[in-house]
Amino acid sequence: MSEKKIYLFTRFERLWHWTQAVLIILLLITGFEIHGTYSLFGYKRAVTIHNFCGITWIILFFLFVFWLFVTGEWKQYIPTSKKMGEVILFYSYGIFKGRSHPFHKSREHKHNPLQRIVYLILASFFLPIQILSGIYYYTYHMWPKMGGFAIFSSINPVAFIHTLFAFIILQFLIIHIYMTTTGETLFSHIKSMFTGWEKVEEPSN
Repeated sequence: MSEKKIYLFTRFERLWHWTQAVLIILLLITGFEIHGTYSLFGYKRAVTIHNFCGITWIILFFLFVFWLFVTGEWKQYIPTSKKMGEVILFYSYGIFKGRSHPFHKSREHKHNPLQRIVYLILASFFLPIQILSGIYYYTYHMWPKMGGFAIFSSINPVAFIHTLFAFIILQFLIIHIYMTTTGETLFSHIKSMFTGWEKVEEPSN
């Protein structure tokens, strides 16, 4: 099976990816500090950093969604069952036997079937809930002043949801980092997210 290098990730995708990574890590660190898990920045500074990163992340998220639809890259996240079974079997068994990945990347198909469904669920469900709960948490005290009313009589349910989804995102982050080490070399996938170029296998005819 031959190999070739293809330009897989655009400059915008790479900038968005690393900016989002930094923001999410800062949000997790400051968020857990706000909950009293440890003391690193100090409570007030942690709140300030958390709010700034949260607002920046929301802007970045909607900018990325806009970019997806303008460029047509949203097609990369359409779920497919083609080779789904083979990919799941590879990650649960074949990868430990040194077998080749059943999915071959291309510019038109960057993500394997498992990545597509995970990224879609994350972007369309988990992240919006985290964003909405964060906005509600941030503006909770403003509702009475604006003549509105709070959906919840207490902020506790929102705080619980926001914290729960923070743990879910943390779990995704850990798995995501692990998966980046499963390429041809330990850092080949990470390198491609810096350069945009990735070495891929060409299926034999």
